[in-house]
Amino acid sequence: MDPRIARWAKTLVNYCLQVQPGQMVLLIASPVAEPLLAEVYRETLRAGGHPLTQIYQLALEEIRLREANDEQLQWANPASALLAERIAARLFIESDTNTRQFSGIDPRREALGRQSAAETRAIASRRSVAGELRWCLTLFPTEAYAQDAGMSLHDFTEFVYEACFLNSADPAERWREVGRQQQYYVDWLRGKQRVHIVGPDTDLRLAVTGRTFRNSDGQRNFPSGEFFTSPIEDSAEGTIRYTIPSSVNGHFVSDIRLRFEQGRVVEASAEQGGEFLREMLAMDEGASRLGEFAFGNNSGIQRPTRNILFDEKIGGTVHLALGASYAECGGKNESALHWDMVCDLREAAGGGEVYVDDTLFLKDGKLMLQP
Repeated sequence: MDPRIARWAKTLVNYCLQVQPGQMVLLIASPVAEPLLAEVYRETLRAGGHPLTQIYQLALEEIRLREANDEQLQWANPASALLAERIAARLFIESDTNTRQFSGIDPRREALGRQSAAETRAIASRRSVAGELRWCLTLFPTEAYAQDAGMSLHDFTEFVYEACFLNSADPAERWREVGRQQQYYVDWLRGKQRVHIVGPDTDLRLAVTGRTFRNSDGQRNFPSGEFFTSPIEDSAEGTIRYTIPSSVNGHFVSDIRLRFEQGRVVEASAEQGGEFLREMLAMDEGASRLGEFAFGNNSGIQRPTRNILFDEKIGGTVHLALGASYAECGGKNESALHWDMVCDLREAAGGGEVYVDDTLFLKDGKLMLQP
């Protein structure tokens, strides 16, 4: 076994989840992630925790989305809510072997299927804000992810290890360094009121008055490297173009353009996947409003991979999510959707600026304020 997998597991259990003796820890993965899952299970035991495993199969979820009636699609599994109330930590290891598994599914049925987890999401959010639940999302390299990224499996695996600092003897310390650097910006942003994003086909204004920016330093997303908040729900005004493509549940969407009025999307188009985009916007009342605004800050991720766990962290970009906001940031928007879309403001992509209360904060992908 590659020794970096053991290093990965130790970092997830001790740095990300901070497992303590006696705590229940839920580990979710597909069978292909067994090498990492087994090591995380081992490290959880060594930390004194009680590991619970949940194996997911995309093929079974596809059957549910195709065969279930509307009532069955919206049915909430009571075991999921019970686990959300009891566990102290949860790790989800993305490990899909076919990222196009749901490409033939009616988006309306996908939207109904997402609603079945609304209660579980609400419980997890409440307990997370209260400091009762720690969670982390990571990704185990598969052929499917490598193909989406246009890489061989070997090259993609090395890309993942590098983005996660797993080539370092102490990945956790590297992430603490990122956290210290990002905290400077989070502190500076405290109390600010307005954000103005300007770039090619982009002129968007947001309000963040009273909202808190959070420092994402590898403990929730692994890898991470971003700082984020939830904008005022009715504040978005103007237009934005997302040139980095999205891949959501097997649906490829590229060159997304949105226009906002009073916080709501009033016009939406995409070069590819426009119908799916409009279906998602109509999912529920909150799906057409912004739930997140963030700065990508991971210099180790420089190219798109069609996987949002990496793409939203690209240094020099910003991303804005449609749908559910973060209560810990003061957000109030509720939705079954949370779709991150990346706006590339780096010089090679045409450049752009972000102003915060009239201060030039980011220009052509570079943060202008230095610690």
